[in-house]
Amino acid sequence: MRANELKRGHVVEIDGATYVVKEVQVKSPSSRSGNTLYKVEYRNVVTKQKFEQTYRGEDLVQEVEFTRRPIQLLYQESASCTFMDKESYEQYTFDNEAIEAELPYLVDGLDGIYALVANETLLGIELPATVEMDIVECAPGIKGASASARTKPATLTTGLVVQVPEYLAPGERIKVNTATGEFISRA
Repeated sequence: MRANELKRGHVVEIDGATYVVKEVQVKSPSSRSGNTLYKVEYRNVVTKQKFEQTYRGEDLVQEVEFTRRPIQLLYQESASCTFMDKESYEQYTFDNEAIEAELPYLVDGLDGIYALVANETLLGIELPATVEMDIVECAPGIKGASASARTKPATLTTGLVVQVPEYLAPGERIKVNTATGEFISRA
C-alpha cells in the first residue's frame, strides 16, 4: 500500500511490529518541485507506544490483514471501556489510553463501532464517520444569527468541546465528524 492511501484505523507492519494508524497529516510542498509529505502517527498494538514517521506519497507501507467485527459499548469505567461483539457476544476490554482519541465520541447507544482484529489480537476500535451528541453547555443562542456567522465553543455530553455556530443553544443535538472533531450540522 502507498503512503498516500493511509487513513486512520489502517493497520501496518514496521520492522516486524504491528501498528495502528492514529492520525495522518498531509503537508503540501511550498515549491513546485517539492513532494507532498505524509506525517503519520501510529500506536504500537503490543506496547501501546506512539510512533511517528514521515513519508512521500509514493513510499510503500506493509499493510496487515485484519477483520472488522461489529461491537457495541457495554459500559465505561474510570480506566477502561468494555465492548461486546454483536455476533459472538464476546466481550473486549480496552484501556482508556489505548482508545484515547476515540473516547470523546463514545456515547451510549452508538451504532457503527467496529473492533479491528488481526491474528486473534485486538488492535483497536473504529468509529462511524459521524456521531450525534447533545450540547450540554454553551453561550445562549442568538436569534437572527446566520449559519455563516461566528462560532462559539460548546461542551457536549462526553466533555468534548466543539466550535458551533452562534444560533445553537444548550440541549440541541448536533452531528460531529469523528475524524476532525468538527461540527457538521444539527441532528
